[in-house]
Amino acid sequence: MVRQAKAQRMLSHDQIWGALDRLAERAGLSPSGLAKRAGLDPTTFNKSKRVTSDGRERWPSTESIAKALAAADSSIDTFARLVGDEAGGGRSVPLLGFALASASGAFDESGFPTGKGWTEFALPAAEGNHSFALQMSGEALAPAYRDGDIILVTPGAPIRKGDRVVVKSKAGAVTVATLKRRTAKAVDLQPLDATQVERTMAASELAWIARIVWASQ
Repeated sequence: MVRQAKAQRMLSHDQIWGALDRLAERAGLSPSGLAKRAGLDPTTFNKSKRVTSDGRERWPSTESIAKALAAADSSIDTFARLVGDEAGGGRSVPLLGFALASASGAFDESGFPTGKGWTEFALPAAEGNHSFALQMSGEALAPAYRDGDIILVTPGAPIRKGDRVVVKSKAGAVTVATLKRRTAKAVDLQPLDATQVERTMAASELAWIARIVWASQ
C-alpha cells in the first residue's frame, strides 16, 4: 500500500495539466492556442474542460498529448520533465550544438530557436522564457569556452559594454565575442582570443545579437 501511495503521488491530475500549460508557455502559446496548432478543438486544454460537470477529474488523452508535443516540437522526455515541474522551477530550454548554429533555419529573424535539431537543457535557475543554450564542440573558443561547455543565451536581454554575446550576421555566420561598443551604425566586437584584433560589423550586416547570461564551465 505504501508503494501504491507513492506511485499515485508521482503522477497527479494537476501535474499533467500543469505540464500541458508549461508546454504551451514554452511554445509562446495559450493552452487553446496549443490545442489549435495541434489540430484539436481549441477548447481541448481549457481549464473548464479539466473537470466534468459533476466534479470528476478529466484527464487529457494520450493522443492529445502526443499531438501537443508534435505541435510544440517537443519530446516525451521534455513532457516528463514538465510533469515533475510543479512550481515552474527546473525549467529547460532549447539546446543546439554551436557548430549547427550557423545552419539555415536554426533561428528566426529575431534570434529565437526554430526548426529541427534542437534538444533540451535543464536550467540551473529560472531564466527568461525565451532563453536557449548552445553547446561547444572543439577548442576553437578556448580557453574562454572548451569542448562540452554550454552557454545560455537570452535574446532581448539588455546588453552592456563588456558583455559576452552571440552574434549572427545576415550571411549566416554565428560568432561569440565581447561587445566593445554599439551604435546605430555598427557594433565593435572583441574576439574571445585577446590576441585577435577587434572587429567592426555594420548594423546592416547584423541579423541579431544576444547576451550570454550563464555558462557551464
